[in-house]
Amino acid sequence: MGKLKRENLFKTAWFHPSFRIGFLGSFFFIILAIISIFWTPYNIEELNIANRFAPASFNHLLGTDFFGRDMVSMLMKGALTSFIVAVLAVVIGMIIGVPFGLIAASYGGIIDNILSKTNDFLFAFPAIISAIIITAIFGPGAINAMIAIGIFNIAVFARVARGGALSIKMLQFIDAAKLSGMGELKIAFKHILPNIFSLLIVQASVQLSLGILAEAGLSYIGFGTQPPQTSLGLMLKEAQSFFLIHPTLAILPGLTIVLIVIFINIAGDGLRDVLDPRLAKEETLDAAG
Repeated sequence: MGKLKRENLFKTAWFHPSFRIGFLGSFFFIILAIISIFWTPYNIEELNIANRFAPASFNHLLGTDFFGRDMVSMLMKGALTSFIVAVLAVVIGMIIGVPFGLIAASYGGIIDNILSKTNDFLFAFPAIISAIIITAIFGPGAINAMIAIGIFNIAVFARVARGGALSIKMLQFIDAAKLSGMGELKIAFKHILPNIFSLLIVQASVQLSLGILAEAGLSYIGFGTQPPQTSLGLMLKEAQSFFLIHPTLAILPGLTIVLIVIFINIAGDGLRDVLDPRLAKEETLDAAG
């Protein structure tokens, strides 16, 4: 992907309907999460038992929970935790996994074998298994959930980077760079990495949505976020005992998770089509056939 195309990426993607819908939907939840850093309608650490299970009203737009906490405030703070864990887990995966994949593809041989076997080993431990191991050693918490998800993401990004790099290595401009005396590592980061940028960005959007789900699942089973902090998964866990009498306490965080994941996936699909129009054309032909 050339420099000009990267600079105009957002501008070009904005005209794709899927990306625009997904971006606006995701942006709405991201803004609410960011706002919660500085302000929420009510302090979620202050309990008001006398006002528990209050219905939706002007004072509490979505009502209150079993501790009398405002649900809008809880959802804002919960989304913040979920986004932070998912985003940092993606960053961990990219920072460590992409160099692994590039080095494996560039040098091949025993280095490729060692890194590929390490990658396979990491794939054998999905986020839930990693979380159980980390929790057994260090205890449950949002940070440990982030590390567990990030470890799994390392394997994902390493495999994507390696596959993309192997296809780019066959092109003539890589041979020209080698003839000029440029080393394998420099070629990998100067020439190959920019050309697999689209693959990594699309994969990052996929892993971000999966990270939201993973954090929710880990918190739900007790390995993720712990009180007094909150997350969307922890809200689901705490609401399960009251589902039959106050189902909205579970429906609201569950629906929020679903919407966030849907919007991120829609944006990712649109971005994928913009970065690689051939995929969109192939899907259209398949549907027509």
